[in-house]
Amino acid sequence: MAIERIINSTPDEDKLVEEQEIEETLRPRDFKSYVGQDRLKKNLNLAIKAATKRGEPIDHVLLYGPPGLGKTTMAFVIANEMGANIRVTSGPAVERAGDLASLLTNLQDGDILFIDEIHRLNRTVEEVLYSAMEDFKLDIMLGKGPSARSLRLDLPKFTVIGATTRTGSLAAPLRDRFGLIHRLEFYTSSEIEQILKRSARILEVDLKPKAASEIAMRARLTPRIANRLLKRARDYADVNGDGIVDHQSSVLALELLEIDSMGLDHADRRLLNAIIENYDGGPVGVDTISALIADERSTIEDFYEPYLMQIGYIERTPRGRKVTPKAYKHLGKEKKNDKSAQNKLL
Repeated sequence: MAIERIINSTPDEDKLVEEQEIEETLRPRDFKSYVGQDRLKKNLNLAIKAATKRGEPIDHVLLYGPPGLGKTTMAFVIANEMGANIRVTSGPAVERAGDLASLLTNLQDGDILFIDEIHRLNRTVEEVLYSAMEDFKLDIMLGKGPSARSLRLDLPKFTVIGATTRTGSLAAPLRDRFGLIHRLEFYTSSEIEQILKRSARILEVDLKPKAASEIAMRARLTPRIANRLLKRARDYADVNGDGIVDHQSSVLALELLEIDSMGLDHADRRLLNAIIENYDGGPVGVDTISALIADERSTIEDFYEPYLMQIGYIERTPRGRKVTPKAYKHLGKEKKNDKSAQNKLL
């Protein structure tokens, strides 16, 4: 069972309605207000302008990358830039081909269908989606047995925007039907600072520059986490101070959440320490790590590893995961082999 984490980049299902409304207001609505992802914005802007000039919908778009980097936000930005309506669903929600048929037949010309977690679509649903995306046709079976017959319906010219954290899990025929495939990269600390300052203005939080830098440094290069930490720092400042989020209050708030200077929380440190203490830093297989820390393999691969690999604290080797010297130094630990080698020299 996964530990609840303040820096978890997946949305909290029990979030209050007020928090959800705030989250919506924090989303940028156009490329100008969308901070970061410059390469992606440049390519999408070109595709949008070309499609608009021809009077056509933009080609199908697949956005992939770690959670919390803005895939859903980018889908809404694309819809806004195109001046199109957007319908939102997710892979697990479309259980049957009939569910997809209902969605597709209610679309209008130029509409956008956003499918989050598209890699979790049922294979039967995927097969229906193939012809819908490529030929804008929908094949429906009427009746059963010998009297069954196929009916082909014309669909409006629409665009599918798919978002996934696991592009490798997509079936090749589905992946090949996307004309634009782009990865969202981790943000830089300066970009996260810009996002925090924008969010602070929207939330009417008095955020000092040093506090913004401190939160950005610990936000795991992820906008969603940065905004969550800003809200928690705001809460701390409201309860324990005058509501101003300065450097001191932000540090105290983050220490209360057990988030260190590199953005690691208790769960990250537990994973690294487990590998170090039980397997001398690795290499060790991910299934063994999963059993060791009592967490699911998918949680480790999707939520722990991307950032730990990005900052160079974990390596993937053919034999398994390995903790790097940088992680040893950050945790204040010494590798046993290095220590024994030093003793021999002495």
